[in-house]
Amino acid sequence: MPLTHFDAKGEAHMVDVSDKAVTDRVAVAAGHIRMAQETFDIISEGRAKKGDVLGIARLAGIMGAKKTPDLIPLCHPLPVTKVAVELTLDPDLPGVQIEATVKTSGQTGVEMEALTAVSTAALTVYDMTKAVDKAMEIGSVRVLLKDGGKSGRYEAS
Repeated sequence: MPLTHFDAKGEAHMVDVSDKAVTDRVAVAAGHIRMAQETFDIISEGRAKKGDVLGIARLAGIMGAKKTPDLIPLCHPLPVTKVAVELTLDPDLPGVQIEATVKTSGQTGVEMEALTAVSTAALTVYDMTKAVDKAMEIGSVRVLLKDGGKSGRYEAS
């Protein structure tokens, strides 16, 4: 399958979606941020000096989804109709599991918006707690679900 963001000359371009049907679309992405136990305890006990880490990271993820076309050069600006970001403390990491759901009615999908929401939320957790743990690790950022449009449904195995 050819890459759609390159023209016949191999130059990057924005894909023309003007002939595509407007359909309801959804994407779900996930990732995590792993940290030291001490950092996990600070977040879970609400002792972070910068405030409510998970609440602020949730808002940052929502904002990130809405700003995706400003960050990713070939993304189309889309009328995002829903962004939900869930951050769940995971003592087994230790760290935070992050999941974002993005919806639109449009001519192209919202996978990039969901991935950007997860990434922005994880980066915000890092920013808010880096004073105590510079070794945090962001990982496993991936699309779990994409539905709508010509290519249909994708679910990660």
